[in-house]
Amino acid sequence: MNQPIEKLPQIDATDRAIIVATQAGLPLIASPYLAIAEQLGLEHEDVLQRILRMQENGVIRRIGVVPNHYALGYKANGMSVWDVPDALVDQLGAQIGALDFVSHCYCRPRHLPHWRYNLFAMVHGKSRDQVEAEVAQIAALLGEHVQAHEILYSTRILKKTGMRLAGRSPDA
Repeated sequence: MNQPIEKLPQIDATDRAIIVATQAGLPLIASPYLAIAEQLGLEHEDVLQRILRMQENGVIRRIGVVPNHYALGYKANGMSVWDVPDALVDQLGAQIGALDFVSHCYCRPRHLPHWRYNLFAMVHGKSRDQVEAEVAQIAALLGEHVQAHEILYSTRILKKTGMRLAGRSPDA
């Protein structure tokens, strides 16, 4: 018996125009959605309602800030990697992720014998000394559960973007 195919949310040309106008970032002004509405010749409320609808039906997953840590003075960016017991990785990861100096924390599978680490926590600092002091705090929090850890420092900035739509509709 054939299973029904889940229907994907549909967007129209106006939704697409809003996505294209916002996908590279919102204008850094007090009313960015008003500016988008004016740019596209739409009503402000229509833009807001369409974005809300696209979020609700999964076309847009999230709207968030992607800071440039280097521009903010955080030039030492270290991914701390940890070897902790697999049975405790979720619990320990939640504790580390709650620290105000950890931007993100997640678990990944080990790749033995070459890669023993299963817990990752990103720490941004204005200096390597600051990052190392913060990683020492993580080590103290983890205590006896740490088998090993390292800090992997960024050597360049990678552009962080999601999927991008082309500027024009495929049927145009």
